[in-house]
Amino acid sequence: MNEVQQVGQPLKLVVLCPHFEPDTAPTGVVMTKIVHELAKLGHEIHVVTALPWYREHRVESEWTQTTWRTRTTSTTWGSVTRLNPFAGDDKKNLWRRVFGFVGFSVISIFAGLQAGRVRGDQRRVDAVIAMSPPLTLGLSGWLIAKGRRAPLVFNIQDVFPDAAIETGAITNAAVIKVSRWLEKISYRWASIVTVLSDDLRDNVVAKLPLAQASKVVVIPNFVDTEAIRPLDRMTNYRDELGIDDRLVVMYAGNVGFSQSLNLLLAAAREFPDIAFVVNGSGAARSTLEAEAKKLTNVIFGDYQPIERLAEVLATADIHAVLLKRGLGKVSVPSKTYSVMAAGRAVVAAIDPGTEVTRLIDGAKCGLSVPPDDSAALIEALRMMLADFNEIRQMGERARQFVEQVASPTAVAQQYVEAVHGISKGR
Repeated sequence: MNEVQQVGQPLKLVVLCPHFEPDTAPTGVVMTKIVHELAKLGHEIHVVTALPWYREHRVESEWTQTTWRTRTTSTTWGSVTRLNPFAGDDKKNLWRRVFGFVGFSVISIFAGLQAGRVRGDQRRVDAVIAMSPPLTLGLSGWLIAKGRRAPLVFNIQDVFPDAAIETGAITNAAVIKVSRWLEKISYRWASIVTVLSDDLRDNVVAKLPLAQASKVVVIPNFVDTEAIRPLDRMTNYRDELGIDDRLVVMYAGNVGFSQSLNLLLAAAREFPDIAFVVNGSGAARSTLEAEAKKLTNVIFGDYQPIERLAEVLATADIHAVLLKRGLGKVSVPSKTYSVMAAGRAVVAAIDPGTEVTRLIDGAKCGLSVPPDDSAALIEALRMMLADFNEIRQMGERARQFVEQVASPTAVAQQYVEAVHGISKGR
């Protein structure tokens, strides 16, 4: 165990995550900002991540010439080591994705053991921070932490395999059994498990011995209120998508099987004068496009560079957050904070009493309805679309709310305090 650190003393950290800038995955955006905020606080960070691959599910062309698909870059605050993600083109092939996750996780162990090592520098790492999903990084992070004589902070963005089981993405009994085992030991071996909400904390605590319940800490994701700010609704992106000044309802994010995007199509049939935009990609996009083929008011857009995020979000008047039944307690769509930072109203179809519904109710920035209920979603949209001025005021309240509660600096400081807390035996 590390020697006791004084509050404010600079830390040396190894961060293990599947995505990092310039990759566009939401979890990559989150970890990138946390790292930069930690750097602003004066800490030394060495990131071990994958080469950028999320957008097209393959390594981006400008990175394919990297020697052995590995590259280490020095920074003013540490280093970034990028590894082969072993990405496969078929997003629906579970076994291919498992192979990719396992392959990346294995080579990340060797990279993590060497990250930030300088000849003659005997200073220990103060902590290893590993992000899940993929769940396999929990074991990788633990092995790196043992080798670096450091505690492990296991950061949970989505509870796996619960979400995959709920959506039917995993049905193989053997895979489920192994995943449950890996989940259990990852939680038990970590010094601290950080989760995004009280719902996720309850889920994780239920899988731990009572004596370890206190190790599960809620640290919410932040929103970058400087980069994401309210803009005029008549954006250049509207022109690119061929949308006029119509009201726009948008789903922006991963187009996967966890999201009930069929509800959006049902709403599009009900409101032919409203433009419904699906902005993003994922395993379910091709199926969704086929189902929407005859709907002229459904428009598909691709992921845009991160610097255009504020513009993309500003294009919509209402943003939809959609999760299938049972997933609200194991997943917190981080894009909700981004939508609120952009000053836009939210309509959500998600399990009642979960984090997103509490955000919407607390900020008075939209409406939430039960999941998988197209009639309820349509009725909520009908109420919101009837008063454009109220939609605008919902967006203003959303922006005010996140400015008060979701500071990136405050979130980074919570991670620092968690590491110091381990060293003090708390």
